[in-house]
Amino acid sequence: MNGTQSIGTPWGISVFGTASVDATPDVARLRVAIKQTRQKPGESFEVTRGSVNQIREVLRGHGVPDTAVSTSRLDLKSSWNFGNERTFLGYECTASFVIELRELDILETVLVDVVEAGANQVDGVEFDVSTKQELRAQARAAAVAAAREKAALYAEAADVRLGPVIHIKDVDSDQLQNSYRGHRQAGGAGGEGDLAPGKISVTAGVVIGFSIISG
Repeated sequence: MNGTQSIGTPWGISVFGTASVDATPDVARLRVAIKQTRQKPGESFEVTRGSVNQIREVLRGHGVPDTAVSTSRLDLKSSWNFGNERTFLGYECTASFVIELRELDILETVLVDVVEAGANQVDGVEFDVSTKQELRAQARAAAVAAAREKAALYAEAADVRLGPVIHIKDVDSDQLQNSYRGHRQAGGAGGEGDLAPGKISVTAGVVIGFSIISG
């Protein structure tokens, strides 16, 4: 018999439980960058640094504190065009930003203003919730309840009684989150507009082993 037909060391009931808690996002992270190419390294640094300062001023004007803006160091590299023949284009200087917004109603305005201030690369907008730790705790408690309900159903069907819990194993929440995201993309909740945040799903999973009592 193969592994699906026999249990090498029988000891009880092992079940998997999962749960997901939905929440409305209250945080947005904008990932943008400035890329400037000039013939001389100093010119490339100067124009990029000027755009960095402009973006900082734009964000302060929107009430975004400096602590909510993560900026990379200026990075410089040679830029080439690999067409029919290799052509030197100049020196490319890059500065990347991660901007965290707590007021989502100004998201689109901030993004437009940041681009107009010099950010010529937009890498994406990510939505999140500031209470993720509390939501994860709720999801874990619900996952345990789901596992217990499933185990009780198996025990009733097998005409045995469910005994105490003898094993608990947490399941990686990031893997579950990716799985939920893949299943929910087609029908996920979303609002109107290009940058509507929709919902954030915080997921938890657990494997619980129960002893069984015969009779």
